[in-house]
Formats: sequence, structure tokens, C-alpha cells
Amino acid sequence: MAIEEKFEKLRMLQEILSEKIKLEHEVEEIPKILITQEELLSRLKKTFIDKNLEFEKCRSAEAEYRNLLEEAAIMREKSEKNMDVISTQREYEALDKEIREAAEKEQQYRKELQREERLLADLDEQIKQNTAMIEQQEKDLEERRKGIDASILNKNDQIRKLENDEQDLIQGLDPELLFKFERIIRNKMGRGIVAIKGGVCMGCHMVLPIHFTNIIRQGEDIRFCPYCSRILFFEESSEDGEEYFDSEDAGSLSDLDDLDEDEYDDEEEDEENAGIEYEE
Repeated sequence: MAIEEKFEKLRMLQEILSEKIKLEHEVEEIPKILITQEELLSRLKKTFIDKNLEFEKCRSAEAEYRNLLEEAAIMREKSEKNMDVISTQREYEALDKEIREAAEKEQQYRKELQREERLLADLDEQIKQNTAMIEQQEKDLEERRKGIDASILNKNDQIRKLENDEQDLIQGLDPELLFKFERIIRNKMGRGIVAIKGGVCMGCHMVLPIHFTNIIRQGEDIRFCPYCSRILFFEESSEDGEEYFDSEDAGSLSDLDDLDEDEYDDEEEDEENAGIEYEE
């Protein structure tokens, strides 16, 4: 297969892979839309449980104050009836004290009971509202899930179509090249093949050595950028001319060996991670 045909296939494949990778990412991200709604529903249910516990506690307190109020009322009524049978001033004073204390307790318990009754009414209303919100949220969540399932199904159909187009296109291309190319596109935001213009990689904008640029210009084989690992092809620019082949103009950039040692180690690590071997 001619090198021009390979490059053309790679350009077409880049479009297919970029779209497929985009759709795959969307399929992964779509379910995350539900996270906020699920968290809200979870908080609503927790609030519902807490309110019900508070309601039960309040109802127990209300029942207790009702009993205490009833006992205090009975005690007061009993003491008031005994007023009819007292015979001494001392008995009167003692009984009068009992009546007053019972009346004070009765008044206190009645206030507490009324407070608990108001609290019960408020809690009951809050629970009703909370229940309605939970039901609505569950309904919305179910509808959103159905919509998401349909969206994922549609995107998976698109992915399968792109995969079929991909299989038709890659006939005759080296499997190892295809493996590297797809990994490059995944790592480089959809750009796996870029031009060299004026000795500069249009992917990472790094100046490339003259002799390496000349190899790309000859177009005899597929080469990868030693910096960003993208596949390179030559494209004429206003900076290209006869002096292009003059290695003296390259200065310290005429050889990758002149790079700083630490920077060169980073480049080797990037090349190793991308699974791409660069041969000068």
C-alpha cells in the first residue's frame, strides 16, 4: 500500500476513532447525571426517617403529658371535694396548698401538652410534604433513567456503526500501527496525525531536528513525533526552501542528543509510555 494511501486512511480513521471515543466517553458520563438526583432522593428519605423518629418521640411525650395532666386534674378535684369535710384551719391550709400545687402542675402540663400537640402537627405536615417530594423525586428519577437508557442505546448503536466503518477502513494497515494510532488519539484528544510546518510539529509545536524533518519530507515511511508521539506528515510552508536542507541552520536543534539530559529522559519516558520507538 502506497504511503499516500496509508495517510489518507489514517486521516479518515482519525475522524472515525475520534467520534467513537467521544461517544464512548458520553456513554460513561451519562449515568453520572443521575448522581445529583439520587443524592437528593437519599437525603429526602433520610429526612423522612428522622422526622418520623422525631414524630414518634413527640407523640410519646404528648401521651405522657396528657396522662400527667389527667392525674393533676384528678388530684385537684379530689382535694377540692375534701374541702367540704375539713374541720380545722390547719387542715384547710394543707388542703388549699395541695389544690394550688395540683392546679399549678395541671397548668404546666397543659402548656407542655399544647406545645407537643403543635409540634406534632408541624411534624405531621413536614412528613406529608416530605412524602410528596419523595414520590415526585422517584417519579422524575425513573423518567430520567428511561431517557438515559434510551440515549445510551442510541449512542451504542452509533458506536457499532462506527466500528463497522472502522473495520472496513483498516484493511491492509499494520495491526501494530493501528494499536498505537488509536492509543495516540485517545491520549491526544482526537489528534493522532499532524503536519510538520517549517520544521515544527503542529501537534506539540516543538521544533524538530532538520535531518528528521527531511525524512518526513521524503514520505517513505510513517514516523512519529519524538515529543508528542503523533504520526507526522510533511506540509510545505513559507519557511520551507532550499536552505531547509542546510543542517548548519539547525544550530543546537539539529540533533536530539543536544537536549538537556533531564528533558531527554522525559522524552524517552513519554515514548515508552506511548509504546512508540523513534529511530533517527
